[in-house]
Amino acid sequence: MPVDTSIPIPPDHVIVLFGATGDLARRKLLPGLFHLNEVGLMPKRFRIVGTSRSAISDDEFRSLARAAVEEFGRMPIAGDASWDEFAQTLSYVGLAEGLAELDAAVEQARAECGGEAMLLHDLAVPPGSAAGIIEELRETGLARRARVILEKPFGTDLASARALNHTVHRVFHESQVFRIDHFLGKEAVQNILAIRFANGLFEPVWNRDHVEHVQIDVPETLSVGTRGDFYEETGAFRDMVVTHLFQVLGFVGMEVPTSLGPEPLIAEKTKVFESMEPIDPRSVVRGQYAGYRETEGVASDSNTETFVALRVFVDNWRWAGVPFFLRTGKKLAASGQMITIGYKDPPRKLFEVDEGTLDPNVLMFDIGDPGSISSTFLAKEPGVTMRLGPARMVFEYEDSFGTATQLEAYERLLHDAMIGDRTLFTTADGIERLWELAQPLLDDPPPVQPYEPGSWGPQAADELVAPRHWHFSAHR
Repeated sequence: MPVDTSIPIPPDHVIVLFGATGDLARRKLLPGLFHLNEVGLMPKRFRIVGTSRSAISDDEFRSLARAAVEEFGRMPIAGDASWDEFAQTLSYVGLAEGLAELDAAVEQARAECGGEAMLLHDLAVPPGSAAGIIEELRETGLARRARVILEKPFGTDLASARALNHTVHRVFHESQVFRIDHFLGKEAVQNILAIRFANGLFEPVWNRDHVEHVQIDVPETLSVGTRGDFYEETGAFRDMVVTHLFQVLGFVGMEVPTSLGPEPLIAEKTKVFESMEPIDPRSVVRGQYAGYRETEGVASDSNTETFVALRVFVDNWRWAGVPFFLRTGKKLAASGQMITIGYKDPPRKLFEVDEGTLDPNVLMFDIGDPGSISSTFLAKEPGVTMRLGPARMVFEYEDSFGTATQLEAYERLLHDAMIGDRTLFTTADGIERLWELAQPLLDDPPPVQPYEPGSWGPQAADELVAPRHWHFSAHR
């Protein structure tokens, strides 16, 4: 059953899945493509050509894909007939001999789709491999009538981001490039726009006159696991802040766009980045959990952060002087994805309030799936005295709308890439601007401070937000 009959169906497509045997393809891409097909949002005719360095057959790739859908898919496979229909679209080509065999396989897949199918390259590969693959695409016919999806991080600093964009633009026009950030595909993140711009209740108080501070908080209980090599190259800041958290900040901070089309939304988000002040290393706390250096692939004297908290400012008319606090890290006390808008106290206090009362004036967006919005405020407690206590109102997406019609973030973004909608993707200019803001921290990072697994990170992170506190921690 289709998710929504008003959603456009993509034109005929051949999807080339680089890194088809890797973790991302197994966890997100193959289950996502299968689900899109189940709900009627794949093209009428499509083929998926998997490719990687592994030497496996078509049937082995189909078996891998089925196992991935069964383990990570959001709904069970509805019988062999349902799977067999999808499996017929799958084929595989090893890259041991270069792209010549892949080029031939793509042309055959195009012919099976009628000869004029669009081509979508999804580079589910380590970031360091992307530039080499794109150069190879340029040397074949694989860039003809094609788009390309790039996975984050997009470079590791300003120079590498510029070099990667230069390589990409030698082969593809910017309109053909889809830099994917799955946070932007989340329903709850997109709903920030609806809450702000469709309701007269919120937008008038979404500015420096009423907002005292903003927090974007994404703690994780997980360790780096088996990704020690990858994490040593990125760390929490490159992996999470320059991509996910800054992009969410762009949605929180943007002005009202002229429309919800891709260009106006991207333009307003980019203006937020242009207004941000460069990161002051003195406003950054870096941490590393005890035991990280014993992880396979991690240096015994590693200075890589597994935790980062920072304070940034958006120097424009709406937000001047309002601190934005960002925090993320591994092996912390709880996992979550929370945006908190902290409001100012009234100019004159008429009531006695206990010092320990938590968060008397905050609006909290849980941007995990399925997500929620809650507001905490002060209200009179029952009784004969005028005594105030904290009260809370909660909106749950699942209660109001259910979950049956929702697309997972990667599914939404894969569909958008196929129809050419770049609204929820990042741009070359935006990425380079964020690395420009980050460069002072990359040039002069403060030392990492140790913290115990299961804690909330270094004590200095609490001092960074004082006299406030981290709202997510307080509500756990």
